[in-house]
Amino acid sequence: MNKHITALLIFFGICLVLYLLFRPGKGYFWIIRRSMKQDRKVIIEDVLKMLYHADDSERGMSINSLFGRLKANKKYLLEILHKMEDEGLVFFSNDRLKLSDTGRDYALKIIRAHRLWEKYLSEETGYEKHEWHDRAERMEHHLTDEQADELAFQLGNPRFDPHGDPIPSSDGYMQALQGKALSSFPTGTHGRIIHIEDEPEVIYKQILAEDLHIGSQLKIIEANEKRIKFHAEGEEYILAPIVAANITIAELKKDEISEKNISRLSTLKEGEIAQVIGISRECKGENRRRLLDLGVVMGTEISIDITSPLNDPKAYLIRDTVIAFRNDQAANILIEKR
Repeated sequence: MNKHITALLIFFGICLVLYLLFRPGKGYFWIIRRSMKQDRKVIIEDVLKMLYHADDSERGMSINSLFGRLKANKKYLLEILHKMEDEGLVFFSNDRLKLSDTGRDYALKIIRAHRLWEKYLSEETGYEKHEWHDRAERMEHHLTDEQADELAFQLGNPRFDPHGDPIPSSDGYMQALQGKALSSFPTGTHGRIIHIEDEPEVIYKQILAEDLHIGSQLKIIEANEKRIKFHAEGEEYILAPIVAANITIAELKKDEISEKNISRLSTLKEGEIAQVIGISRECKGENRRRLLDLGVVMGTEISIDITSPLNDPKAYLIRDTVIAFRNDQAANILIEKR
Protein backbone atom coordinates (compact mmCIF):
# COMPACT_ATOMS: atom_id res chain seq x y z
CA MET A 1 0.00 0.00 0.00
CA ASN A 2 2.80 2.37 0.97
CA LYS A 3 4.56 1.61 -2.31
CA HIS A 4 1.45 2.63 -4.26
CA ILE A 5 1.12 5.87 -2.31
CA THR A 6 4.81 6.64 -2.82
CA ALA A 7 4.56 5.95 -6.55
CA LEU A 8 1.45 8.13 -6.76
CA LEU A 9 3.19 10.98 -4.94
CA ILE A 10 6.18 10.69 -7.26
CA PHE A 11 3.86 10.72 -10.28
CA PHE A 12 2.04 13.83 -9.07
CA GLY A 13 5.39 15.43 -8.21
CA ILE A 14 6.66 14.82 -11.73
CA CYS A 15 3.42 16.21 -13.16
CA LEU A 16 3.75 19.33 -11.01
CA VAL A 17 7.34 19.88 -12.12
CA LEU A 18 6.38 19.41 -15.78
CA TYR A 19 3.46 21.80 -15.33
CA LEU A 20 5.70 24.46 -13.76
CA LEU A 21 8.24 23.99 -16.54
CA PHE A 22 5.94 23.87 -19.55
CA ARG A 23 2.80 25.73 -18.40
CA PRO A 24 1.63 27.55 -21.58
CA GLY A 25 3.05 31.05 -21.66
CA LYS A 26 4.06 31.13 -17.99
CA GLY A 27 6.20 28.02 -17.47
CA TYR A 28 9.88 28.39 -16.67
CA PHE A 29 10.82 26.85 -20.04
CA TRP A 30 8.93 29.55 -21.94
CA ILE A 31 10.16 32.32 -19.64
CA ILE A 32 13.79 31.28 -20.20
CA ARG A 33 13.19 30.88 -23.93
CA ARG A 34 11.70 34.38 -24.18
CA SER A 35 14.59 35.74 -22.12
CA MET A 36 17.12 34.16 -24.49
CA LYS A 37 15.30 35.59 -27.51
CA GLN A 38 15.21 39.03 -25.88
CA ASP A 39 18.91 38.78 -24.99
CA ARG A 40 19.69 37.87 -28.61
CA LYS A 41 17.59 40.80 -29.89
CA VAL A 42 19.35 43.24 -27.55
CA ILE A 43 22.79 42.04 -28.69
CA ILE A 44 21.82 42.30 -32.37
CA GLU A 45 20.54 45.85 -31.92
CA ASP A 46 23.56 46.89 -29.83
CA VAL A 47 25.90 45.57 -32.54
CA LEU A 48 24.03 47.51 -35.22
CA LYS A 49 24.26 50.72 -33.18
CA MET A 50 27.96 50.21 -32.52
CA LEU A 51 28.65 49.70 -36.21
CA TYR A 52 26.63 52.79 -37.08
CA HIS A 53 28.41 54.96 -34.51
CA ALA A 54 31.91 53.56 -35.11
CA ASP A 55 34.42 56.29 -35.84
CA ASP A 56 35.78 54.19 -38.68
CA SER A 57 32.33 53.15 -39.93
CA GLU A 58 33.53 53.28 -43.52
CA ARG A 59 36.02 50.52 -42.73
CA GLY A 60 33.68 48.68 -40.37
CA MET A 61 34.70 47.26 -36.99
CA SER A 62 36.97 44.38 -36.07
CA ILE A 63 35.54 41.35 -34.33
CA ASN A 64 37.97 41.85 -31.43
CA SER A 65 36.64 45.39 -30.91
CA LEU A 66 33.11 44.01 -30.67
CA PHE A 67 34.26 41.33 -28.22
CA GLY A 68 35.81 44.05 -26.05
CA ARG A 69 32.69 46.21 -25.98
CA LEU A 70 29.99 43.57 -25.56
CA LYS A 71 29.50 41.56 -22.40
CA ALA A 72 28.67 38.24 -24.03
CA ASN A 73 30.21 34.82 -24.51
CA LYS A 74 32.47 34.96 -27.60
CA LYS A 75 31.09 31.74 -29.07
CA TYR A 76 27.51 32.94 -28.55
CA LEU A 77 28.37 36.33 -30.04
CA LEU A 78 29.92 34.74 -33.13
CA GLU A 79 26.76 32.68 -33.64
CA ILE A 80 24.71 35.88 -33.49
CA LEU A 81 27.04 37.67 -35.93
CA HIS A 82 26.76 34.86 -38.45
CA LYS A 83 22.97 34.91 -38.02
CA MET A 84 23.00 38.65 -38.69
CA GLU A 85 25.05 37.98 -41.82
CA ASP A 86 22.52 35.34 -42.97
CA GLU A 87 19.70 37.86 -42.43
CA GLY A 88 21.50 40.46 -44.54
CA LEU A 89 22.10 42.94 -41.71
CA VAL A 90 25.90 42.86 -41.84
CA PHE A 91 28.70 41.44 -43.96
CA PHE A 92 32.33 40.52 -43.37
CA SER A 93 35.09 42.21 -45.34
CA ASN A 94 38.79 41.55 -44.65
CA ASP A 95 38.08 40.36 -41.11
CA ARG A 96 35.96 43.44 -40.39
CA LEU A 97 32.24 43.73 -39.90
CA LYS A 98 30.23 46.28 -41.88
CA LEU A 99 26.61 47.38 -42.01
CA SER A 100 24.52 46.51 -45.03
CA ASP A 101 21.86 48.97 -46.21
CA THR A 102 19.25 46.85 -44.41
CA GLY A 103 21.35 46.88 -41.24
CA ARG A 104 21.76 50.65 -41.47
CA ASP A 105 17.99 51.12 -41.71
CA TYR A 106 17.50 48.88 -38.68
CA ALA A 107 20.19 50.78 -36.72
CA LEU A 108 18.47 54.10 -37.46
CA LYS A 109 15.21 52.73 -36.03
CA ILE A 110 16.95 51.85 -32.77
CA ILE A 111 18.67 55.25 -32.65
CA ARG A 112 15.30 56.92 -33.31
CA ALA A 113 13.67 54.99 -30.43
CA HIS A 114 16.56 55.86 -28.09
CA ARG A 115 16.57 59.59 -28.83
CA LEU A 116 12.79 59.90 -28.75
CA TRP A 117 12.77 58.20 -25.36
CA GLU A 118 15.47 60.56 -24.06
CA LYS A 119 13.36 63.47 -25.30
CA TYR A 120 10.34 62.06 -23.48
CA LEU A 121 12.30 61.59 -20.24
CA SER A 122 13.58 65.17 -20.39
CA GLU A 123 10.24 66.78 -21.26
CA GLU A 124 7.66 64.71 -19.44
CA THR A 125 9.33 63.25 -16.34
CA GLY A 126 11.35 64.40 -13.36
CA TYR A 127 14.34 62.15 -14.00
CA GLU A 128 17.74 63.83 -13.75
CA LYS A 129 19.65 64.19 -17.01
CA HIS A 130 22.37 61.76 -15.95
CA GLU A 131 19.65 59.07 -15.89
CA TRP A 132 18.22 59.66 -19.38
CA HIS A 133 20.79 57.71 -21.38
CA ASP A 134 20.72 54.48 -19.36
CA ARG A 135 16.92 54.43 -19.19
CA ALA A 136 16.66 55.05 -22.93
CA GLU A 137 19.23 52.27 -23.54
CA ARG A 138 16.84 49.82 -21.88
CA MET A 139 13.64 51.12 -23.46
CA GLU A 140 14.91 51.37 -27.04
CA HIS A 141 14.72 47.58 -27.42
CA HIS A 142 11.03 47.47 -26.46
CA LEU A 143 9.52 50.21 -28.64
CA THR A 144 7.86 49.03 -31.85
CA ASP A 145 7.92 51.25 -34.94
CA GLU A 146 4.27 52.14 -34.30
CA GLN A 147 4.98 53.08 -30.68
CA ALA A 148 7.96 55.20 -31.75
CA ASP A 149 5.74 57.05 -34.24
CA GLU A 150 3.11 57.63 -31.52
CA LEU A 151 5.78 58.94 -29.15
CA ALA A 152 7.16 61.27 -31.82
CA PHE A 153 3.65 62.62 -32.48
CA GLN A 154 3.06 63.12 -28.75
CA LEU A 155 6.30 65.11 -28.49
CA GLY A 156 5.54 67.24 -31.55
CA ASN A 157 7.90 65.38 -33.93
CA PRO A 158 11.11 66.84 -32.46
CA ARG A 159 14.21 67.09 -34.64
CA PHE A 160 16.74 66.89 -31.80
CA ASP A 161 17.04 65.04 -28.50
CA PRO A 162 17.98 66.85 -25.24
CA HIS A 163 21.71 66.38 -25.93
CA GLY A 164 21.38 68.05 -29.35
CA ASP A 165 21.60 64.79 -31.32
CA PRO A 166 19.38 64.75 -34.44
CA ILE A 167 16.44 62.34 -34.22
CA PRO A 168 15.95 60.21 -37.37
CA SER A 169 12.54 60.55 -38.98
CA SER A 170 10.33 57.51 -39.55
CA ASP A 171 11.81 57.18 -43.06
CA GLY A 172 15.41 57.38 -41.81
CA TYR A 173 16.20 61.03 -42.62
CA MET A 174 18.45 62.68 -40.05
CA GLN A 175 19.43 66.34 -40.03
CA ALA A 176 23.17 66.95 -39.94
CA LEU A 177 24.74 68.91 -37.08
CA GLN A 178 26.01 72.30 -38.28
CA GLY A 179 28.98 72.66 -35.98
CA LYS A 180 32.39 71.38 -34.90
CA ALA A 181 34.06 70.21 -31.69
CA LEU A 182 34.82 72.97 -29.18
CA SER A 183 38.43 71.77 -29.08
CA SER A 184 38.90 72.57 -32.79
CA PHE A 185 38.31 76.34 -32.55
CA PRO A 186 40.98 79.01 -31.91
CA THR A 187 41.15 81.61 -29.15
CA GLY A 188 38.64 84.44 -29.59
CA THR A 189 35.90 82.31 -31.15
CA HIS A 190 32.31 83.08 -30.18
CA GLY A 191 29.94 80.12 -30.39
CA ARG A 192 26.78 78.45 -29.15
CA ILE A 193 26.68 74.94 -27.68
CA ILE A 194 24.46 72.82 -29.93
CA HIS A 195 25.39 69.29 -28.87
CA ILE A 196 26.87 67.43 -25.90
CA GLU A 197 27.91 63.84 -26.59
CA ASP A 198 26.72 61.42 -23.90
CA GLU A 199 29.28 58.71 -24.66
CA PRO A 200 31.69 57.66 -23.31
CA GLU A 201 30.00 57.92 -19.94
CA VAL A 202 33.13 58.96 -18.01
CA ILE A 203 33.57 62.08 -20.16
CA TYR A 204 29.84 62.87 -20.17
CA LYS A 205 29.85 62.84 -16.35
CA GLN A 206 32.67 65.39 -16.37
CA ILE A 207 30.63 67.66 -18.61
CA LEU A 208 27.56 67.23 -16.39
CA ALA A 209 29.65 68.17 -13.35
CA GLU A 210 30.57 71.44 -15.10
CA ASP A 211 26.84 72.19 -15.55
CA LEU A 212 27.23 73.26 -19.18
CA HIS A 213 23.99 73.85 -21.06
CA ILE A 214 22.78 73.33 -24.62
CA GLY A 215 22.12 76.74 -26.19
CA SER A 216 24.68 78.61 -24.08
CA GLN A 217 26.79 81.25 -25.81
CA LEU A 218 30.51 81.15 -25.08
CA LYS A 219 33.77 82.85 -25.91
CA ILE A 220 37.04 80.91 -26.06
CA ILE A 221 39.73 82.66 -23.99
CA GLU A 222 42.54 80.13 -24.38
CA ALA A 223 42.96 77.10 -26.62
CA ASN A 224 45.99 74.85 -26.68
CA GLU A 225 46.92 71.16 -26.43
CA LYS A 226 46.67 71.22 -22.63
CA ARG A 227 43.41 73.05 -21.97
CA ILE A 228 40.44 74.94 -23.41
CA LYS A 229 39.36 77.95 -21.36
CA PHE A 230 36.14 79.82 -22.11
CA HIS A 231 33.48 82.06 -20.62
CA ALA A 232 29.77 81.22 -20.76
CA GLU A 233 26.83 82.85 -18.97
CA GLY A 234 28.95 84.60 -16.35
CA GLU A 235 31.07 81.52 -15.57
CA GLU A 236 34.63 80.54 -16.48
CA TYR A 237 35.34 76.95 -17.55
CA ILE A 238 38.56 75.05 -18.10
CA LEU A 239 38.36 71.68 -19.87
CA ALA A 240 40.87 69.17 -21.13
CA PRO A 241 40.80 68.99 -24.95
CA ILE A 242 39.57 65.37 -24.83
CA VAL A 243 36.53 66.55 -22.85
CA ALA A 244 35.98 69.67 -24.98
CA ALA A 245 35.96 67.41 -28.07
CA ASN A 246 32.61 65.99 -26.89
CA ILE A 247 30.99 69.44 -27.00
CA THR A 248 29.86 70.70 -30.40
CA ILE A 249 29.47 74.43 -31.00
CA ALA A 250 28.21 76.48 -33.90
CA GLU A 251 30.42 79.50 -34.53
CA LEU A 252 28.54 82.79 -34.25
CA LYS A 253 28.84 85.62 -36.73
CA LYS A 254 29.29 89.17 -35.46
CA ASP A 255 25.61 90.04 -35.83
CA GLU A 256 24.62 86.86 -33.93
CA ILE A 257 26.68 87.61 -30.82
CA SER A 258 24.42 88.83 -28.03
CA GLU A 259 25.25 92.32 -26.79
CA LYS A 260 23.59 91.53 -23.47
CA ASN A 261 25.80 90.50 -20.58
CA ILE A 262 23.94 87.24 -19.98
CA SER A 263 24.70 85.29 -16.82
CA ARG A 264 22.96 82.81 -14.53
CA LEU A 265 20.87 83.72 -11.54
CA SER A 266 23.20 81.56 -9.44
CA THR A 267 25.95 84.18 -10.00
CA LEU A 268 23.85 87.07 -8.64
CA LYS A 269 25.24 88.64 -5.47
CA GLU A 270 23.48 90.39 -2.60
CA GLY A 271 22.68 94.00 -3.42
CA GLU A 272 22.65 93.35 -7.20
CA ILE A 273 19.47 93.70 -9.28
CA ALA A 274 18.89 91.82 -12.49
CA GLN A 275 16.31 91.28 -15.18
CA VAL A 276 15.24 87.84 -16.35
CA ILE A 277 16.34 87.16 -19.94
CA GLY A 278 14.92 83.65 -20.19
CA ILE A 279 15.15 80.06 -19.00
CA SER A 280 17.92 77.72 -20.12
CA ARG A 281 16.99 75.06 -22.67
CA GLU A 282 18.35 72.55 -20.17
CA CYS A 283 15.33 73.24 -17.95
CA LYS A 284 12.45 71.20 -19.35
CA GLY A 285 9.09 69.69 -18.55
CA GLU A 286 7.62 70.21 -15.10
CA ASN A 287 10.64 72.17 -13.85
CA ARG A 288 10.26 74.71 -16.66
CA ARG A 289 6.52 75.00 -16.17
CA ARG A 290 7.01 75.57 -12.43
CA LEU A 291 9.40 78.46 -13.04
CA LEU A 292 6.98 80.07 -15.48
CA ASP A 293 4.10 79.63 -13.01
CA LEU A 294 6.21 81.36 -10.36
CA GLY A 295 6.53 84.41 -12.62
CA VAL A 296 10.06 83.79 -13.92
CA VAL A 297 9.42 85.31 -17.35
CA MET A 298 11.37 87.64 -19.60
CA GLY A 299 11.64 91.17 -18.27
CA THR A 300 10.93 90.30 -14.64
CA GLU A 301 13.10 92.11 -12.08
CA ILE A 302 14.84 89.85 -9.58
CA SER A 303 17.15 90.28 -6.58
CA ILE A 304 18.37 88.31 -3.57
CA ASP A 305 16.23 88.73 -0.47
CA ILE A 306 17.71 86.19 1.98
CA THR A 307 20.79 83.96 1.84
CA SER A 308 20.87 80.76 3.88
CA PRO A 309 23.86 80.07 6.20
CA LEU A 310 25.32 77.59 3.69
CA ASN A 311 24.56 79.90 0.74
CA ASP A 312 22.22 77.29 -0.77
CA PRO A 313 19.29 77.77 -1.20
CA LYS A 314 18.73 81.50 -1.55
CA ALA A 315 15.46 83.42 -1.38
CA TYR A 316 14.83 85.79 -4.30
CA LEU A 317 12.41 88.70 -4.58
CA ILE A 318 10.29 88.25 -7.70
CA ARG A 319 7.20 90.41 -8.35
CA ASP A 320 6.94 91.33 -4.65
CA THR A 321 7.04 87.63 -3.74
CA VAL A 322 9.88 85.82 -1.97
CA ILE A 323 10.75 82.51 -3.67
CA ALA A 324 13.56 80.13 -2.65
CA PHE A 325 15.70 78.41 -5.29
CA ARG A 326 18.55 75.95 -4.89
CA ASN A 327 21.70 76.97 -6.74
CA ASP A 328 21.19 74.25 -9.36
CA GLN A 329 17.69 75.62 -10.03
CA ALA A 330 18.95 79.21 -10.18
CA ALA A 331 21.56 78.14 -12.73
CA ASN A 332 18.72 77.50 -15.19
CA ILE A 333 17.49 81.11 -15.02
CA LEU A 334 19.29 83.51 -17.37
CA ILE A 335 19.62 87.12 -16.30
CA GLU A 336 21.19 90.45 -17.23
CA LYS A 337 22.62 92.37 -14.28
CA ARG A 338 21.89 96.08 -14.06
